[in-house]
Amino acid sequence: MLRTRLLWFTLGFSVSGGSIAHLVWRDLYAERFAITSDMKEKFNALEGRVSGLESSGGYENPTPAQAES
Repeated sequence: MLRTRLLWFTLGFSVSGGSIAHLVWRDLYAERFAITSDMKEKFNALEGRVSGLESSGGYENPTPAQAES
């Protein structure tokens, strides 16, 4: 009788622990994916703004003669 109770307690504890671990793991994985996606979105926006500035002609490399004068 004691062995049966110990067996069921161990089984229940293992199933509960596994399900909690699964929920925590899934939540952490979703958070990691959200951070990665957010950073890619911000980087793409920044890259678009930089390419827009470069194509507008507002940024020019000075020649050595212009830098000295």
